[in-house]
Formats: sequence, structure tokens, C-alpha cells
Amino acid sequence: MSELHNYGTTHLDGLPEQVRIWEVGPRDGLQNEKAILPVEVKAEFVERLAEAGNTVVETTSFVNPQWVPQLADAERLLKRLSTRPGVRYPVLVPNERGLARARSLGVQDIAVFASVTESFARRNLNRSVAESLEMFAPVVDAARADGMQVRGYLSMCFGDPWEGQVDPHQVVPVARRLLGMGCTELSLGDTIGVATPGRVTALLDALTADGIEIGRIAVHFHDTYGQALANTVAALRRGVTTVDASAGGLGGCPFAKSATGNLATEDLLWQLDGLGIDTGVDLRKVVEASVWLAGELGRPSPARTVQALAG
Repeated sequence: MSELHNYGTTHLDGLPEQVRIWEVGPRDGLQNEKAILPVEVKAEFVERLAEAGNTVVETTSFVNPQWVPQLADAERLLKRLSTRPGVRYPVLVPNERGLARARSLGVQDIAVFASVTESFARRNLNRSVAESLEMFAPVVDAARADGMQVRGYLSMCFGDPWEGQVDPHQVVPVARRLLGMGCTELSLGDTIGVATPGRVTALLDALTADGIEIGRIAVHFHDTYGQALANTVAALRRGVTTVDASAGGLGGCPFAKSATGNLATEDLLWQLDGLGIDTGVDLRKVVEASVWLAGELGRPSPARTVQALAG
């Protein structure tokens, strides 16, 4: 691995001092891989990411194995993990059955995955937007009654491959409904990577104008058009302090063919480190984890920072 030099830090006005990275590689990253990795490899990947200093590592999903066979080993994975104090290991659950499975394994944090467009809701959940929210309501209610933290993902917040541009005011009522049913955090998904900084700002402004606290909002960018880092800076300038990223740039969405990889954690870390923003995450250790996983997958990592430092 190339030597990791210090090329200097320069702060920019209007950015936060600290950012929490919500690492989604083990779940959102691996769910779109053609290869199904052994559970031992997945467990080591999660543990390497925690060792790197991540305080949130989204671990797996309790969806029907027929939909996402890559994550069919959720129970076995969670039983193998050596959890660390101070590290959260959220899992995605689609319904009450998924919640029951998660609860039986001692899971403390869950996420539900909603859509703001009808087309994607039908393809992803085989339900309308309204029907999917009705399905999530008892899940969120039961999880909150158990003291769990519940994240609400909102997909297709900026564009949909079947419907085109998504207006910010189409996102607001879905966000409001998720918060109203008890979600503790929202993650705004640019599922197919079509957002640009102005549109990110416009959506955040629409949400906060409706009374939604910026501290409850995270962003989840895909890098289809190379805009993920620029979009991140736009979100940080509006007060967002939680950014989703995937080690090695893994991921996409199995239900939206045009969804390419997530924002790479390493690329995000390079940017935030250069801005003097504290994350508590060790860039070199994340790169090492991604290089190791790329070897297990049999292909190089697509993340530019990984390529630069691993060369």
C-alpha cells in the first residue's frame, strides 16, 4: 500500500466540525454483488470496519432470501459477530416478521426502506407508497416500544428511472409520515445518483421549512454521475452531519438497474480529512478492509482513493 502522506488541511466556512459516517457496505454494498460471500468473510468485513473506528456499521437485512439471496445468512452473521462497545450494528427489516427475527437476535437498531415514488414502491415492495407506509407503521411502533432506534430510508428522493425528476414537495409528506410513526432518523436516498448540489439544497430547505429538524436528516448519495462528494458538501453546508457511505464504493440497488455504486467511504474520508472535519474513522484501515474484501470478491475496488493508496 502506498504511503499515506499528510497533504494538509484547510477548513471551509459553513461546515460542521464533526461528521458521523453511517457505513452501509456490509448491507447495501454486498446486497448487489453477484458473488455470495461466505458468512465468515462478511463477519470479518464488519469487524474490520468497526476496528477502523466506525461507530455505525449497517450489517445485514432480514428481507426474504428469494429477493436478496446475498443476505440470506443474516441470522448466522449476527450470531458470529464480536460486537464492540460504542458501535451500532443496525439491520434493515421490511415487515413485522423481519422485526421478530431481528429482535430474537438482540438487535438494537433497525431501518425501514420506503420510496417516495409509486413506481419504485411497486417494484421494491409490491405496494403503493401509502400501502408500504401502512406496513411499516406497526414495525416502527413495536421497535420503538422495545427502545430501538429506527432509521427511515427514503429512496428516489431526486429522480426515478420510470418517473423522471422528483419534486422536493413529493418527498416532504413521506418524510413527515415516517417521523410521525416514530422513526428517529431519516436518510435521503439519491438512489440512481442524479442529484446535483442545488437540488440537494432545495430538498433540505423544503424539509426544514416543513419543521423537520436538520439533525434528524442523513444523506445517502450514489456516484453515478460523479456528484456524490459535491452533493455531500452541499448537505453539510445546510447542517447535515450524518453521511452514508460504503467501503470500497460497493453497492447499488437490485431493484433499480440504473443505480450504480454508493459514495465510497474512502473518498468521503479523504475529503473530510482534508477539510479538517473529524469522523473518528481511520482511512488507512478502511482502505485495508476494502482491498482485502476486493480480493475475496475477485475484482479490484472501484473507489478512487482505494486505487490511489493501494497502488
